Amino acid sequence: MAHLLGFTKSDSLIEYQPLYTNMLGDIKDPRRDEDEELSSHSSSAMGLEEGGARRDWSQPTIQKSWRSRFSLGGRGSGRNGESESQRRARRREGWRWVGIVAVILTIFGVIAGGVYVTLVTILLRRLAPRPDHSGLHYIMDTWQEPDSNGAFKYEWRDDFSRDIEPKNCHSHNDYWRHVPLYAALTAGCVSFEADIWLTDDNELLVSHDWKSTKKTRTLRSLYLDPLMNIFENRNITTASEPVKDTGVFDMDPSASTVLLIDFKSDGAATWPVLLSQLEPFRKKKWLTYYDGETLHQGPLTIVGTGNTPFDLVQANSTNRYVFFDAPLVTISDGKYNTTNSYYASSSLKAAVGSLWFKTLSSSQNDQIKAQVKAAQDKGLNSRYWDTPGWPIGRRDEVWKKLIDAGVGMLNVDDLVSASRWNWGWCVVAGMALCGNN
Repeated sequence: MAHLLGFTKSDSLIEYQPLYTNMLGDIKDPRRDEDEELSSHSSSAMGLEEGGARRDWSQPTIQKSWRSRFSLGGRGSGRNGESESQRRARRREGWRWVGIVAVILTIFGVIAGGVYVTLVTILLRRLAPRPDHSGLHYIMDTWQEPDSNGAFKYEWRDDFSRDIEPKNCHSHNDYWRHVPLYAALTAGCVSFEADIWLTDDNELLVSHDWKSTKKTRTLRSLYLDPLMNIFENRNITTASEPVKDTGVFDMDPSASTVLLIDFKSDGAATWPVLLSQLEPFRKKKWLTYYDGETLHQGPLTIVGTGNTPFDLVQANSTNRYVFFDAPLVTISDGKYNTTNSYYASSSLKAAVGSLWFKTLSSSQNDQIKAQVKAAQDKGLNSRYWDTPGWPIGRRDEVWKKLIDAGVGMLNVDDLVSASRWNWGWCVVAGMALCGNN
């Protein structure tokens, strides 16, 4: 029985041995299964390691193959089995195609650039103001700085202001221009500005600051004497009947030009000197004046700003011919009116605050409209200075909003752009066509 069950007896020990019989089927030794499983895992791991080693070994070959395909030459770029002459030929072929592509792109670039320049040139010719020819243009071409003999002298021409339409623009810091006074008149601007300094010998020098003054650049040599010459020649007539005194512009002889005088030195000391220099104009009745009852408009209107003393402006109540530049922000003050003031001015920032991105917000635009209307209700001309000058598109946008709001006088630094260009076309195809003048 023990033999049948697989038991054997040896040295008093009974040892179990598995029997493989057809009756019980295949009965495997568990220890052998464990050994075989360990052996199988070991073989699999070795296989993976060998496979990984083979892949690592083959990777450089693949990378080399891709580099060789896209390389135009150089060390290590040859294909397997290529001779040196074949590699050189392949490099030459690659560089040849690079050259062809570069030439094609260059040709297209030149053509595109030529088309762009041509279109902009044609557009510029269509948009640019046509050149005018008048006596003022002749003066602009021949003008010279005043010297010890006084203002620049020229031969008068009857076409002095032919085809120049007067416009409500103010030439800010006019004395800085290449040709003071005449540049503003040529552009059609009816207003211009001069800063004056009183000297010890009672002369009025024109300059933005004292250190830049020159003895030859005086209020008389730059402005008063040239204006006197213009009015004298413009008012020569052979008509049998008296005619109204004529202003600067042929297209509107009744238009009054405005000389805004910025008192830089002491106002009280400067005042009598200015009045004495204006006396020749007053005697000829070429100045706008108030006689105590009526405001009489003349070819020239004098307005004081800066340190101009308002009390001295008010003092002469029967023959007032210098008017005040009133503060626009406080124009509601009852003391400012047409009998003593002409302008109502303010810097744009003081009037509406800082401009974000140099453009007016809707609330700022409403403020401007209210201020302009307040000045209009008093018969005064509103004016904003220190407006944006750049970018040109932003500048033009502010100009347009001021004009739409009904501003009395547009304060400008760029005369030609302001007076002769269509502001909507100052920037075309990325080019600023309206430059500073």
